[in-house]
Amino acid sequence: QLQLVESGGGLVQPGGSLRLSCAASGFTLDYYSIGWFRQAPGKEREGVSCISSRSGITNYADSVKGRFTISRDNAKNTVYLQMNDLKPEDTAVYYCAAERSPFCVLTTRFGSWGQGAQVTVSS
Repeated sequence: QLQLVESGGGLVQPGGSLRLSCAASGFTLDYYSIGWFRQAPGKEREGVSCISSRSGITNYADSVKGRFTISRDNAKNTVYLQMNDLKPEDTAVYYCAAERSPFCVLTTRFGSWGQGAQVTVSS
């Protein structure tokens, strides 16, 4: 039974920072690539970032490059998304997702999903 639980969302002013956490249980994170996705009201879900299980290689959507950083701590079975210089257009529900694959890109089909965490960027 795979579970992913996001935390760390909230309300922040433009230019501020948040760190999202994705805690995994029921499986060992070592063998899974992890992605972060977001969905704003009325919009399709979009890939934000992912980190490959085998190599730790990361990739990012163009809209967040230079501002967001994905990382993993396998000992804690947790993946993080550090979000800096937040913009109003970053407002969305953020989801983490897992797939047993050594490699990921933002179009990878992830099979397990968390419930999401709200991030609101507003003054």
